[in-house]
Amino acid sequence: MLLLVFVGVALWMAQSAAPAPGEVGPEGWRLLAIFAATIVGLMLYPRSGGGVVLLAIAATVVTGVMPITEALAGYSNKAVWLVLAAFIISRALIKTGLARRIALLFIRRFGGTSLGLGYSLIATDVVLASIIPSNAARCGGVILPITRSLAEIYKSRPGATATLLGSFLMSAIYQGDVIASTMFLTGQASNPAAAKFAQDIAGITMSWGKWLLVASVPAAISLTLIPLLLYRLNRPSITHTPAATEFARKELEAMGPLSGQEKLMLGLFVSVCGLWATSSYHGLDTTTVALLGVCGLLVTRVLTWEDAISERRAWDVFIWYGGVVRMGEALGEKGLTGKFADHIGELLPGWGWMAVLVTVVLIYYFSHYGFASITAHMVAMYPVFLALLIASGVPPMLGAFALVYFANLDAGLTHYGTTPAPMIFGVGYLSHTTWWKLGFLCGLANIVIWLGAGLAWWKLLGLW
Repeated sequence: MLLLVFVGVALWMAQSAAPAPGEVGPEGWRLLAIFAATIVGLMLYPRSGGGVVLLAIAATVVTGVMPITEALAGYSNKAVWLVLAAFIISRALIKTGLARRIALLFIRRFGGTSLGLGYSLIATDVVLASIIPSNAARCGGVILPITRSLAEIYKSRPGATATLLGSFLMSAIYQGDVIASTMFLTGQASNPAAAKFAQDIAGITMSWGKWLLVASVPAAISLTLIPLLLYRLNRPSITHTPAATEFARKELEAMGPLSGQEKLMLGLFVSVCGLWATSSYHGLDTTTVALLGVCGLLVTRVLTWEDAISERRAWDVFIWYGGVVRMGEALGEKGLTGKFADHIGELLPGWGWMAVLVTVVLIYYFSHYGFASITAHMVAMYPVFLALLIASGVPPMLGAFALVYFANLDAGLTHYGTTPAPMIFGVGYLSHTTWWKLGFLCGLANIVIWLGAGLAWWKLLGLW
């Protein structure tokens, strides 16, 4: 907390030594000071994310940077409500057992080998990412416990026996989760924030279906090749896993046939994703569809209101998300985003826009070594770098999508890159050195895939 205060006060006082540019003004500089302290708070978490952002909102009002109505305007943003609704729907998926059943079905069908087992677990994450914005709930809450159980069936435990099976599976589910988070607008909690920034800065609409279409080809290649790469770099001693399919079969037998609530949940899951994918035909907004999904859960009693209000992470995200989105908007309104982009642009004089795109993407990607949160990184750098790309002549749609995809992929670098990372690392199957080596090599592979096949696919789609 003292560090947060120090960062804020230092930037605030810096205005006296070096007055803010005229187009920014004192209020803009003060907002920057509060925003910087907030980003440090979201990285270090001295309090919960919601608590840190509430302090920041209060600071903007007390210091006169924004009136209270403007400071709270972020909570009326539809992207914030989309995330809240998606979190509540994800609770129903887990509560009914449908998420676990999906994982077991994949394992029963494809889990006869260790590589097939890795693909099965990743496929589960991809399916769930279509509607669950919490990668911690998907990967940490559903997939990690199953993965650990499967490793222990083959006596693979942290330590000397980790490389029998567990080390490979843990690395596979994490790298797969990063790709799954990239694929969908709902794949990660801060993706809708990036979509909102793209709308504000460049007038670009990132619908659920458009997001998936643009990501589909490079994501499919990554989902195919990254597990194979990990299989070679971190090859398990056990390559055939018939006991895994037997485990899944027994677990499914114990669960019995689909319950009434699971059937209702499955119908709603398919309906919501279907409506998101076809929004260009019926015109229903993504957030409207998500709220209708929540209403459907409440009406059918698949979820009670007590369940909804007890989804603490959803409400925590709602609080910090709304505040951060509003501060991000205000930075743009006060000229700070554009001014900073201009200063960075001066370092790249005369470069062609393709060279600028690749350079900015790589800087953004590897700067994630300094962040312990996709959200903190995205809120701090995405609006500025997007403004820079557009000012440098990069086609706006290409710049917006390329940057947001790499904003998720970069979390694969470290054991603290996003919430599931410390959860998986903490189990103990992967050493610090192994994790960073695999993260760096998988990162290079993803860069080649998304800047190679990705650019070719985006050219075919007309993004540039």
